[in-house]
Amino acid sequence: MYQLDDLLHLMARLRDPQNGCPWDLKQDYASIVPHTIEEAYEVADAIERGDFEHLPGELGDLLFQVVYYSQLAREEGRFEFATVVDAITRKLIRRHPHVFVDGDLYGAPDAARLEEAAVKQRWEELKAEERAEKAAAPEQLSLLDDVPTALPALSRAAKLQRRAAQVGFDWPEALPVVDKVREELDEVLEAMSENDPQAIAEEIGDLLFVVTNLARHLKVDPEAALRAANGKFERRFRFIEQALREAARPIENCSLEELDALWGEAKKLEKQSPGC
Repeated sequence: MYQLDDLLHLMARLRDPQNGCPWDLKQDYASIVPHTIEEAYEVADAIERGDFEHLPGELGDLLFQVVYYSQLAREEGRFEFATVVDAITRKLIRRHPHVFVDGDLYGAPDAARLEEAAVKQRWEELKAEERAEKAAAPEQLSLLDDVPTALPALSRAAKLQRRAAQVGFDWPEALPVVDKVREELDEVLEAMSENDPQAIAEEIGDLLFVVTNLARHLKVDPEAALRAANGKFERRFRFIEQALREAARPIENCSLEELDALWGEAKKLEKQSPGC
């Protein structure tokens, strides 16, 4: 079987100025980012669908993204793949002092393992220390500094909320958040009554943000929940298309009532076969 060194060699060949791949030679950091995001989602999708047969391939695609960035950096004399491996290994050793005693990767673990809650608290403390080390101006350090702006909006909202909750800026339970959802929905309706597009957009954003907060309080990953809802919508809409195809009826010629009736049939079938 091919090894990691073979993949690194392959990447170098693809970027060879004389004999490399023309497409790969045109790429830079920014042009690769959309592919990286797509590959990460394909890994998540394979896991959610339980498609473990194809998961190694999807993980390989994601690994290739790291190799690609490392090759670009190597060409510029910035760092190499080995630097990436070293950095993540050092970080994980540092963040798991209860496992790697005195920073010894191969030493015996601490017999008195910390409780999960204490481990999580220590993890956050170490991350805070790392943020402080990275800050150019410590007096301007924010708890939100290293929440990536490139995260999907729902995921980033949940992460921002979790960070703020660390210092007590949070509702104590889910029910007050439900009240806030109703309040934000009322504000959307008010903006609609005033026919103010800018205000509508702002209020919709507030509503999505607080719904994300409700999901967090209920221990639901909002990004995963929305992906599941997307999948459910797609299945049901495809059912409508197939039913109309079998009836030789163009979907464009159907009334909303007819389409909604077929939607109801799709829902009923899913309840009868919950595993679909």
